[in-house]
Amino acid sequence: MTLRKRGLTEEAAIASIDQASRLLRLPSIRHQFHDLAEGAARDQMSYRAFLAELLMAEYDDRARRRSERRIKAASFPRDKSLLAFDFDANSSIDPATVNSLAACDWVKKGEPLCLIGDSGTGKSHLLIALGTEAAVQGYRVRYTLATKLVNELVEGADEKQLAKTIARYGRVDLLCIDELGYMELDRRGAELLFQVLTEREEKNSVAIASNESFSGWTKTFTDPRLCAAIVDQLTFNGAIIQTGTESYRLAHTKAQAERAAI
Repeated sequence: MTLRKRGLTEEAAIASIDQASRLLRLPSIRHQFHDLAEGAARDQMSYRAFLAELLMAEYDDRARRRSERRIKAASFPRDKSLLAFDFDANSSIDPATVNSLAACDWVKKGEPLCLIGDSGTGKSHLLIALGTEAAVQGYRVRYTLATKLVNELVEGADEKQLAKTIARYGRVDLLCIDELGYMELDRRGAELLFQVLTEREEKNSVAIASNESFSGWTKTFTDPRLCAAIVDQLTFNGAIIQTGTESYRLAHTKAQAERAAI
């Protein structure tokens, strides 16, 4: 064991901290040490308080990077947040309900969420924003379009990789399926989607956004019994948010045109 000399010069101490931070893989301490040390000296912090500042800086930065990795792994098509959602533009949506969902207890319990409403009413925004909240809080999330998911399942079945494909979508804590109901699915595609939902039932959460009310899902799932089973899986013990029929995007575009005409 090598004995270290006490009383290092300032320059030697800085070099030692830099080297140790590299070897121990503590990048946040390495990059923030100088500023934190100056702040500690200025505020006359104790050694223990300064050490706590260093360790919390590393912890916070690692938590941020983990969140960023989970958000990236979710494959969201764009950034959407609850802070950016205009609740005033859609009185159909209760902010308290959405903020309650942002706590992600429903994800922890493996419960479903359905966002139902016409195009432009904020379904996808809320789906992505709530999925992002779940990722930030440590849950594994995956976003996909309904048609893309079904196409992957069909390809997996054709290539005898169906179990592997279903497992990939089955292991995440929250599966976000967007644009369910925009296209009719043939019986095979509907049955494969049902297998994914069955794999996740009462274990891991599914959140869907659909432009069709449940009564209109027979246009997507043409087999009435299969349609009823899918509706049952997506609503049992779950939350349902009706986003209404008035398009926020259309109203926003009209308002801009009216302002430009003045």
